Amino acid sequence: MTTADTSLTDTLGGSGRVRPLAALRQTATLAWRSLVSVKHNPLELVDYSISPIMFVLLFTYVFGGQMAGSPQDYLQYALAGIIVQNTLFMSTYTAMALNTDLTKGVFDRLRSLPIARPAPLFGRITADLAKQLWAMVLMIALGTVLGFEVNGGPAGFVGALLLLLTFAAAVSWTAVLIGMLAGDAEKVQVFAFTLIFPITFTSSAFVQVDTMPGWLQAWVNINPVTHLSDAFRGLLDGTPAGQAIMWSLLWAAGIALVFMPLALRAYRSRT
Repeated sequence: MTTADTSLTDTLGGSGRVRPLAALRQTATLAWRSLVSVKHNPLELVDYSISPIMFVLLFTYVFGGQMAGSPQDYLQYALAGIIVQNTLFMSTYTAMALNTDLTKGVFDRLRSLPIARPAPLFGRITADLAKQLWAMVLMIALGTVLGFEVNGGPAGFVGALLLLLTFAAAVSWTAVLIGMLAGDAEKVQVFAFTLIFPITFTSSAFVQVDTMPGWLQAWVNINPVTHLSDAFRGLLDGTPAGQAIMWSLLWAAGIALVFMPLALRAYRSRT
């Protein structure tokens, strides 16, 4: 038996299916492929570094004085919402990347290899979550330079990141579904932004809920972005946020339960 045959036997089980451990290795390899692409496409650094920095600076110094009397006071409240909004916007990159890979035939080439069929999909999601983590940490670091205080300590800091990554992982399945159904990357961007803008701005991400009209507060109080922003803010500030955390996790579970099967079905039909 040749080396290639031995490698193929280690990858595939007796039924011809990819072994679970081999599938995990393939997912990690494809995730790394997506991450190292930043080196060959430096423009991705703009999306994951420059854009988050710009959002923090603009919200802090353009709206800070009007909204809270000083940029530092507003930053202490709004940084959590800015990070949450940026995370949701970044989920559209997953949709656009998957749609581009489909239209360029990348999945057709990968399908000819002895790899697990979902590996390219999970690899892309894993890589994008790693990029989102980088953006979250970068924005919090910039916020501390501008005067933001992480009063929740290391536990609150780590807990906030884990909560937001969990929610981002759930939302990524909506991005997968959009990427599979859209005809091209431009339609992905238009459709996704049409959803994200009203959801994020009709929440507690940037302003206090009690400053809004009563009829709008009814929606804001059940908006998942409100719960996520309040939970993220509470963890960073070290203030009670148990109920907001619970609702954020319930929303994440519900989104995943609904959209993951739909996304996987669309993925199988397209690939």
